[in-house]
Amino acid sequence: MKFTLALAQTDCAVGDLSRNIEKHMEYADRARDRGASLVLFPELSLTGYTVRDMNWDLAIRAEKPDASLRPLLELSREISIVAGGVEEGADFGIYNSAFLFEGGVLRTVHRKIYPPTYGMFEEMRYFSRGSSVRAFDSRHGRLGVLICEDLWHISLPYLLALDGASALLGLAASPVRLSGEEADLTAQGVNQENHKGYARLLSMYLAFCNRVGQEDGVSFWGGSELVGPDGNVEATSKLFEEDLILATLDDNEIRRSRRFSRHFLDEDRKLVLAEFQRLQ
Repeated sequence: MKFTLALAQTDCAVGDLSRNIEKHMEYADRARDRGASLVLFPELSLTGYTVRDMNWDLAIRAEKPDASLRPLLELSREISIVAGGVEEGADFGIYNSAFLFEGGVLRTVHRKIYPPTYGMFEEMRYFSRGSSVRAFDSRHGRLGVLICEDLWHISLPYLLALDGASALLGLAASPVRLSGEEADLTAQGVNQENHKGYARLLSMYLAFCNRVGQEDGVSFWGGSELVGPDGNVEATSKLFEEDLILATLDDNEIRRSRRFSRHFLDEDRKLVLAEFQRLQ
């Protein structure tokens, strides 16, 4: 695995699927022209974050993608696209999901496991919870996807790494509170420390794509980044502005990290399983 990843740190229009698809096409085209073979967008990039009851009208059926997605599907023959949107399941549940468009098809879907409902968040009022987390094979090797709050639960990156993911793709719509002209960017520092810790301890790449813009009085701070398997930040986006950054992922770097520090290779899965069963 060696490929160029683009992080498309974008704003979006709430409830306007067509307009958001146009922006995805623009950024994916730019990413492809600059040499990227995979482009990652933020959480709910196709719909906007505060969709509330519009979620029913915006929902995508994975087994039968809406005709409006055809341009993205066609472009995915040239560059793989990971985007966030609303999904309707076969059980008619509505999910905050991430979609991989690749080779002209919607190849895989991850449903957000932990939709937050505390503080300023109210996702559980509008979304059901996902019930599985699995790595998947792609043109770019074996990958894992998590959505925003999922990254705050240490079990999920760990499970994806054990499932063979060499890179973790994180989609986010992380907000920040503004006070006058000042912004409290504690969230950026805390998120980055988490990403560095996961990447270093699991000897894997971690890509974090956070959105920008404002919705319903909430601002999103951006700061998208790629962290290498040694825990070092290799690329970072601007704050509060749309941006497109590229970085190279190389499994030789994962090999080097795991050979020089064997903590992940030495994980005792049977011990972990036995202790989980004891604690149930």
